[in-house]
Amino acid sequence: MKKKYTSKRIITGMFLCCILTALFLVVFSLLHMQDQDQKVYKIILIPKTIDEKNGFWTSLIAGAELGAEEFKSDIEIVGGKSETDVEGQIKCIKESIEKMPDAMLVAPCSYSEMSEALQDVVDSGIKLILIDSVIDRDIAQGVVATDNYLAGRELGEFTRGLLSENSQIGIVAHVKGASTAIERENGMREGLGDYEKQVMDVVFCGSSYEKAYSLTVDMLNKYPEMGVIMGTNEYAAVGAARAVKDLGLAGRVKVVGFDNSIEEIQLLEEGVFQGIIIQKPFNIGYLGVEQAVNVLDGKKADKNVDSGCKMITKENMYEEENQRLLYPFTGQQ
Repeated sequence: MKKKYTSKRIITGMFLCCILTALFLVVFSLLHMQDQDQKVYKIILIPKTIDEKNGFWTSLIAGAELGAEEFKSDIEIVGGKSETDVEGQIKCIKESIEKMPDAMLVAPCSYSEMSEALQDVVDSGIKLILIDSVIDRDIAQGVVATDNYLAGRELGEFTRGLLSENSQIGIVAHVKGASTAIERENGMREGLGDYEKQVMDVVFCGSSYEKAYSLTVDMLNKYPEMGVIMGTNEYAAVGAARAVKDLGLAGRVKVVGFDNSIEEIQLLEEGVFQGIIIQKPFNIGYLGVEQAVNVLDGKKADKNVDSGCKMITKENMYEEENQRLLYPFTGQQ
């Protein structure tokens, strides 16, 4: 009886083992089929420029690369030599259309001059997500960007506290005609309130550190009583701050601006900058890819995504949350 009982146990065990094995094979097969069915999307990212010296664009690209990795997409990055290279960006767009990606993420160099090329993207059946900047046509499936007017207004409101009745104000802007430059300047003027009439000059540096530097020197020579200079992006703000520092005017001529390169953070610590408005370029890149994948998957996607901004001063820059914003490569913000 004992032998017979043992045989039954062996047979039962073998039967259960066969069932478990079969179940495992079925589950494995289904998962394998699911992986095969899952499409790997091809995405092309075209920033305004690929500049390893610029913290904004390197951070945005890093965010897009992480997004592509997490959402299992292939990403290719192409771009021109500078933010003013409209023709170069149009050429990149046309060449990218020929590759027929599933989606394109584009940070347009110009508000109006990129419209025809981007219309061609949409007409070719390629999903278009605009990042950082917009154009004069509502043709994109989504926009991921800082609310530039709001950010400019916040910077203007902060700057009001640095001014007196006689303070002269100068604005060093980046690219004339770029939506970001237009919206930020309008926001800054709104934020300045009654002090807006004390803006003496607006110059455009073409997103060049060197040109921003020389234009700032010229402005300070022209307006020796200049009290505040406002920069509208990293190139403009850093170029202006370098000039103020080299001329020995740090503290007397106050500088505020956009973005958070390592040099900007150092100049903030030194007291050359009184404040910088931080965008979240890492988020822009990451969320841009996420929006593209959501659109391609047929999921609900917000038409406009505000990636956020934050006013940073020497007084609050060491707070834990702000340190994560200032040094975004530690992870997604």
